[in-house]
Amino acid sequence: MKCVRMRATMTEIKLYNTKTRSKEPFTPIDADNVRMYVCGPTVYDRAHLGNARPVIVFDTLFRLLRHVYGDKHVTYVRNFTDVDDRINETAQKRKAAGAEGTLEELIASRADETIEWYHDDMDALGALRPSHEPRATGYIDEMKAMIAGLMADGFAYEKDGHVLFRVRKYADYGALSGRSVDDMIAGARVEVAPYKEDPMDFVLWKPSSDDLPGWTSPWGRGRPGWHIECSAMAAELLGAEFDIHGGGNDLQFPHHENEIAQSKCAGHGFANVWMHNEMLQVEGKKMSKSLGNFFTVRDLLEQGVPGEVIRFVFLSTHYRKPMDWTETKRAEAEKTLRKWTLAFTTGGLINKRLGKGAPDQAVVDALADDLNTPLAIARLHELFKGAETDEDLANFKETLALLGLGEKHNLGASQAFSGIMAKAQFPELLTLSANLEAARGEAMQTKDFSEVDKLKAAYLEAGLEVRMSKAGIEILRGDKFDPSKLEGLL
Repeated sequence: MKCVRMRATMTEIKLYNTKTRSKEPFTPIDADNVRMYVCGPTVYDRAHLGNARPVIVFDTLFRLLRHVYGDKHVTYVRNFTDVDDRINETAQKRKAAGAEGTLEELIASRADETIEWYHDDMDALGALRPSHEPRATGYIDEMKAMIAGLMADGFAYEKDGHVLFRVRKYADYGALSGRSVDDMIAGARVEVAPYKEDPMDFVLWKPSSDDLPGWTSPWGRGRPGWHIECSAMAAELLGAEFDIHGGGNDLQFPHHENEIAQSKCAGHGFANVWMHNEMLQVEGKKMSKSLGNFFTVRDLLEQGVPGEVIRFVFLSTHYRKPMDWTETKRAEAEKTLRKWTLAFTTGGLINKRLGKGAPDQAVVDALADDLNTPLAIARLHELFKGAETDEDLANFKETLALLGLGEKHNLGASQAFSGIMAKAQFPELLTLSANLEAARGEAMQTKDFSEVDKLKAAYLEAGLEVRMSKAGIEILRGDKFDPSKLEGLL
């Protein structure tokens, strides 16, 4: 008898496809290997806050796909571009300042350093590591092979050490962004160069001087253009055709248009679904250094903003809408997450009474509806308000985890107590715990514990169990808990 693997097929996922400009039911090419490619960073500096939005958006989709199809049946690729003029410039400055090593070694060192920073910052935001994180420099041979094939079929040509793609040879160019080639020439910053047959033609390979990194090729020593990198890496790791390609909407043109053109002309089906997130603003304005509102993820983390708070603020806005980072949203997010995390932690650790929970189906359904994270968060508020048992809290914890929240538990450590209550209808226990913690802190300084003893006696009289240790204060509801006896203490 054939063994049929069970999966959560009851959940139908619908995703907005930029290519068709409509929300469509998602049907993977192979349900045993759902494949997604997302354009990753160019590793020359710290990731700024806007760089984090696609990471969180597609990490949320990755988590949803894993929930529906199984952890082992989803392949997620996000690349690192480590061939770039900005990386070269940084390495050249280090070389000029007296740094030891060849230029190639300094470039590799800079890339290693920046990738480590990126991992640290994205880990802090609760993002899972993708299945594969290829570096462009590891796939130069695959890029050269794709370029050679395009030249053989007449889709590309070589001149003055450059290899360029003939845009007008691909009839569907512009379909993704909805613009004609002529409109693009009129409205875009197109490089006019003597080696181009047409201003819209884009570079697949370009020559490298002696002071720049380069690889031998049939067209001379050089390095790949930006666009060919993603096409080659996606084909090598996901196959000629795969399910989802994602990135910020600033990449629709020219990057994604160029990826599609060269991949299709190379005989690849490429991506079936194209997804793009909107951009980020800060206090209603575009983030820029000239406005003084430009900052990195690391800046926020070092200011004491927990990564989960950053993630929560991002998830509060639908990915296809512009997101506005504000101080008010940050404060509200931290308050909410602290309250939620305290509900299932003790001293920053998971309450041992809680068993294995299951994500709430209404939240799963919200995510399955084109990643409707605002609706999912609204449902989380309902779940928390209605939690009455440890089982409810366990399910709530697992639902948070599906969204990449509540996994680090550091938000609850400063006011540690277990389960705050058997019924969520009495959130004032948070206040009681904080009051006792404050009284104890003051008593440690004055050596006068009378106020601590008074509060503890009142809590016990009201039917609460009070446990005090160096790790913090733990308050549990007893069977005879009577909130009316706490009047005057709140």
